[in-house]
Amino acid sequence: MRDKVIVVAGGAGGIGAEVSERMSREGARVVIADLQADAIEEKVARLRAEKGCAVGIACDITSPKQCDAAAQAAVDEFGRLDGMVNCAGISRPHDSISLPPADWARMIDVQLNGAFYFAQACAKRMIGSGGAMVFITSTNAEAAFPRRAAYCCAKAGVAMLTKVLAIEWAEKNIRVNAVGPAYVATEMTRRNIAAGNVDEEQIKKRIPLGRLAQPADVADAVSFLLGEKAGFITGQSLYVDGGWLAYGYF
Repeated sequence: MRDKVIVVAGGAGGIGAEVSERMSREGARVVIADLQADAIEEKVARLRAEKGCAVGIACDITSPKQCDAAAQAAVDEFGRLDGMVNCAGISRPHDSISLPPADWARMIDVQLNGAFYFAQACAKRMIGSGGAMVFITSTNAEAAFPRRAAYCCAKAGVAMLTKVLAIEWAEKNIRVNAVGPAYVATEMTRRNIAAGNVDEEQIKKRIPLGRLAQPADVADAVSFLLGEKAGFITGQSLYVDGGWLAYGYF
């Protein structure tokens, strides 16, 4: 990642924060795009304190205009854009019978529409020089969970978007891949455990490797897919799930 310019959507918290830190430690110049202005400021300050090179910009990925501004910020600050990671997302489990239309629309807007808007904005800045993109999806792109209709459909949509953009943008030397974690030990997961939406011990028993994923596990996969060692890999979803999808026993 040495001297690469990487923009991370949702880069101030959760998986995104870990990805931002990893990119910085590996020598990248990082642009953190996030909704939370305070969190952006704190993360940028921390990376700079560790001798990293980082800037931040407030961005709601459901707004094409703000996505465009975030991608342009990378070019304005560092002269180019080499990579994009989209970690922005929300989780709102709800039974499908009474799921409010507004909640369905919001989930699709953040998880799927926003993923496209952000990738489109970044691709416009990569034409001519090429680059690499990574979407954070989920095992729910393939495995259905109850009370997560909107989330599962959105993540499945991003997995297909990954394939479409990969084959369409290959001629522009832009690689597009996805990383799909199982449950990751983030604040969002802890909130779902506290709310009774998921059972931590049950999850651990379901995962063959016997633990939740750590944000660093996801960042490892992201770093690989952005880097030169993945130079002939595009259109793929790499599942960082401890064996979740492979496990077919009951």
